[in-house]
Amino acid sequence: MDPLTAFGLFAVTAMLVCYALDGRGAGWTLGFAAACALGSAYGFLQGAWPFGMVEAVWSLVALRRWAHRRRH
Repeated sequence: MDPLTAFGLFAVTAMLVCYALDGRGAGWTLGFAAACALGSAYGFLQGAWPFGMVEAVWSLVALRRWAHRRRH
């Protein structure tokens, strides 16, 4: 496994874990946003720019959800 593939595997695994635990607190929502940003970076580094764009949007959506959860 090359380093880029390992990075992608880590990013997607982190997304899955944070998404599964999202209901336990705002920290998991923030973790999901960060993992989506990593997934976006992986997509762009791999040359799959549509994947990178979608993950960037998911990261922004998750950041917005995190900010909303912190306010309430």
